Amino acid sequence: MESMTDGVAVEAEGIGFEDFFRGEYETLLRAMYLLSGDRFEAEELAQSAFVKAWERWDRIKGMENPSGYLYRTSVNARRSARRRVGLAARRAVSLQHSDPISESDERDRIRRALARLPAKQREAIVLVDWLGFSDIEAGEALGISSGAVRVRISRARASLRLLIERASA
Repeated sequence: MESMTDGVAVEAEGIGFEDFFRGEYETLLRAMYLLSGDRFEAEELAQSAFVKAWERWDRIKGMENPSGYLYRTSVNARRSARRRVGLAARRAVSLQHSDPISESDERDRIRRALARLPAKQREAIVLVDWLGFSDIEAGEALGISSGAVRVRISRARASLRLLIERASA
């Protein structure tokens, strides 16, 4: 059984949880940072996913794509947290929007552009373009078809081009 770690296939069934953790943690943390834009949230999501993976390691190590389990767990946790925060905010006060546009280096423009994408498009583009998942693997991690992944990526790329061009102008 293989999973993706930094774009390299790794035999998951033959490794222990510690090796799996060492091979996946930084990549998962970076992916969650790209999704959330917040280092602390990214750390919380990554750590939470690994706790769940550790609790279920006997089953997960035999999966075809154990890394996909991590990403799906993290993405689902973020979605749930966002729903809870949104609900609490609607109950308490109206949402205030911050001004996301400021001049900065290229990475900051890309991060800001990613943050402006719809969450589902951002999830797909990070998994495929940044982590190197195939559309099939990303679809499994997100619980959607590979065709839906390709549609999301196409829309995300078009939006990113526009957002980055506007930020650079």
